[in-house]
Amino acid sequence: MRFTVFTPAYNRAALIPRLYESLKGQTFRDFEWIVVDDGSSDNTEELIESYITEKPFFPIVFRRIENGGKPNAVNIGVTLASGEIFVSLDSDDYFTSDALELLDEAERSIPENEKRSFAGIGGLKAYENGNMIGQTFDGETLDCTNLQRIEKRVLGDKAEAVYTAVMKKYPFPIFEGEKFITESVVFDRMAHDGLKVRYFNKTVMICEYRSDGLSERGKELFTSNPKGYGLYLYEAALFGRHGFKTKWRTYASYIYTYKGKMSAREISKILHIGRITVSLISLMLVFYRPAGRGN
Repeated sequence: MRFTVFTPAYNRAALIPRLYESLKGQTFRDFEWIVVDDGSSDNTEELIESYITEKPFFPIVFRRIENGGKPNAVNIGVTLASGEIFVSLDSDDYFTSDALELLDEAERSIPENEKRSFAGIGGLKAYENGNMIGQTFDGETLDCTNLQRIEKRVLGDKAEAVYTAVMKKYPFPIFEGEKFITESVVFDRMAHDGLKVRYFNKTVMICEYRSDGLSERGKELFTSNPKGYGLYLYEAALFGRHGFKTKWRTYASYIYTYKGKMSAREISKILHIGRITVSLISLMLVFYRPAGRGN
């Protein structure tokens, strides 16, 4: 199978029909749809079961799990995937009719002898009014790693489709008691190992950023998942995403946020710095409060 379209679902039964209709309208038909229900309390399971009974032209795989967050759901979805290429389509988003056709064309444009150096391909996302999300480069295609996106002007959310074999090699880190970690951790690890994405300037996904969605709850999610957030900060500095000044500014902000909730030993372990350094920064924060933290 060419594509696995993966949808993590959590209490979004009201929105899934729009996504489902976009799948039925695809001009490219060699794909499966995997839905992992992350412990929904609505009628998501009954809805997906009705679609399976309907027997569309594409196979549907459904798995219900205990609520563990999107990263855990993605990891499970990857283990279930039969497609060569894995593309996530959140329950509040939907495809353009030619989305998979465009992604297929972009992947086939990569020379066969170069594909081992690629994580996958990526198109544009747009709002329902047609406006592009983020910014993009000039021209038709651009090859770059996730760590090069800022300098290449590939900014904001993009619709990446990743080789399933690569997704299996780079699972989301899971921490006990936490349900979120930014996907940048996974894409930065791919980038650090030299894997590129071929981006192209055509819209394949329409997005609705809801107030209860992950994108809108970013700050809250980082704050409530300190181990995942700390790993992101550490590897962002390790891989060169954050320079020296940004590293220590973000570390100071992290310590300011968690110093009353975690011990210096815990923070030092997460950020990979000495306990003495954590204590010194904590002492400095008595007199200096990082911008954007508190009143």
